[in-house]
Amino acid sequence: MASRIERALLEDGGRDDPSGHSEDGGRDDPSGHSEDGGWADPNDADEVVGRGDVGEDSDVAPPLLAPAPPLPIGTLYVVATPIGNLEDITLRALRVLRAVSVIAAEDARRTRSLLTRHGIPARLIGYREANRAAATTTILETLRTGTVALVSDAGMPLISDPGAELVRRVVAEGGRVEALPGANAALTALVVSGLPPAPFSFVGFPSRQRGDRRAQLAALADRPDTLVFYEAPHRLGETLQALQDALGDRAAAACRELTKLHEEVRRGTLGELRAHFAATAPRGEFTLVVAGAASNPGAENRGAGATDADIEARLRAAMESGEDMRGAVAALAAATGHPRRAIYARWQALRSASTASDDG
Repeated sequence: MASRIERALLEDGGRDDPSGHSEDGGRDDPSGHSEDGGWADPNDADEVVGRGDVGEDSDVAPPLLAPAPPLPIGTLYVVATPIGNLEDITLRALRVLRAVSVIAAEDARRTRSLLTRHGIPARLIGYREANRAAATTTILETLRTGTVALVSDAGMPLISDPGAELVRRVVAEGGRVEALPGANAALTALVVSGLPPAPFSFVGFPSRQRGDRRAQLAALADRPDTLVFYEAPHRLGETLQALQDALGDRAAAACRELTKLHEEVRRGTLGELRAHFAATAPRGEFTLVVAGAASNPGAENRGAGATDADIEARLRAAMESGEDMRGAVAALAAATGHPRRAIYARWQALRSASTASDDG
């Protein structure tokens, strides 16, 4: 006769190898963290495997999902999925993913890995920026007779991930949108950063264009909110420098591999973080948490030591890189506390001298 645990596992649609080995050949840790030493990516569900099974030697049965009434037709479920540890998914999310007609996934391969781990057979369609228009049409048609769950690679859809336009269309068509809360890299990093959690502003990925980024950060310089950014490893150093230039040397935290075995939260000033990652190559996508103007000690004195030579050197560098004049001037004024008008006049003088030199 099958044991209670075996019956529970069979009712749950299957189980993982009781040896604790994952399907991709990696070995799970009982804590739910990966031991493969993979580098960080808070948005990569494939980089880490959480222990989703109960071993045969365990005396605790996994929770059973109680039968639920059919899902209401015409509902789009926005479902948060784990950012690393695959155990970080709610019972409600698992129930909905089992029950919907279609799961719209940013990356079908990654989502299928998650579903397989939890024994969920599902019909997947791709939903990403490249096919957004066609996928939206398919989803709206499906909602006329069924239900759809929207998931991103990891975390909460729409938060620096596709989905906002789909939600607007469903609402406009008279459909119902229901969000299932769960894992999110920005909130996780905010909580562990040690910086004030409220008020905070989620910025997402800074602009890749230097001029636009300068203007973007200049607009944030005087805000009291704790600021939360996402950034890729190959742009981390440049972004930390831009943040320091625009905001001053504020307290900050750089978070990587959140919820994974090698989770790292490095705290310090922006300058200290920049120096560390200049010496130690950053790996994995980062969540950066930066103190707001009001909560940052010495914020009122940021850049007070900047000399005319410092300002001129920064302006020359901005010109040589082709940055927008307005954004460069605004960012430098915010970083140094020098009057914007004076910095603008210096920009014009340098531009005139450069033109005269070229003509000569």
